[in-house]
Amino acid sequence: MTPLAPPRPRPFGRTLCAMITPFTADGGLDPDAAAEHAAALVSGGCDGLVLSGTTGESPTTSDAEKAALLRAVREAVGAEVSVVAGVGTADTRHTVELARQAERAGADGLLVVAPYYSRPPQAAVEAHLLRVADATGLPLMLYDIPGRTGTRIEPETVLRLAEHPRVVAVKDCSQDLMGATRVIAATSLAYYSGCEELNLPLYAVGGAGYVSTVANAAPRQLRAVLDAFDAGDTAGAARLNGLLAPLVELMMASGLPGTVTAKALLDAGPVREPLQPAGREAADGLRRAYAELLDAC
Repeated sequence: MTPLAPPRPRPFGRTLCAMITPFTADGGLDPDAAAEHAAALVSGGCDGLVLSGTTGESPTTSDAEKAALLRAVREAVGAEVSVVAGVGTADTRHTVELARQAERAGADGLLVVAPYYSRPPQAAVEAHLLRVADATGLPLMLYDIPGRTGTRIEPETVLRLAEHPRVVAVKDCSQDLMGATRVIAATSLAYYSGCEELNLPLYAVGGAGYVSTVANAAPRQLRAVLDAFDAGDTAGAARLNGLLAPLVELMMASGLPGTVTAKALLDAGPVREPLQPAGREAADGLRRAYAELLDAC
């Protein structure tokens, strides 16, 4: 008999949404809308929610807004749903402050991006992340997204960071499937795809699941891909993944940030400057692709 594969580490669940941050018409935080959206995402199949990340417009929300958002979502979804708080900044001291604030506000984990703009070398990136790991009792999800930060968390750095007991996961937006595969094989880190086109490939080589912007609009359809794969229906998983591709491409690869496309598709209020709302043509295209996905699934 073929031995069973060891269970995948999934400290925050399998299907996570990188949640938008709803704002009111005049641009203020809308905690009631956030709570309603969070509850709908969980009902739609999300195991966990990631707040105040890229999709959550973290660069333009205040510390107080981040805490208020976390408290509203925590209350809406209860203790059984993982809530991970984005705390990454370009300033180590500020990141530590946000980490401690998130712990007090009820987060289950922290999403920590490499410091951006200053482009520190790998030793400094590692020191920054270790400072955050030591600042609270919460587990960390490293966020490797060099296309935005300008700095990679290199696989060798991740391997060293994996030795820290509170570094438990990675949100991988590196587009480096080989590097991710190597770290998955060598550690017990939970690797979450942060790029929807790689959700299925990364899962197939031992990933934990995904942290998805597209899940704001299509949580059930994204989950169905992994459900099919787990059931042994790899052909069905590939088919469902293909059905999602047109919407994924429009939301994530059309030249507009995912925050903008998600809010346009959901009619979920404004984005904050310097972002600008999607134009009518883009919004109409998103709605057509979404309607076609619903018809197909």
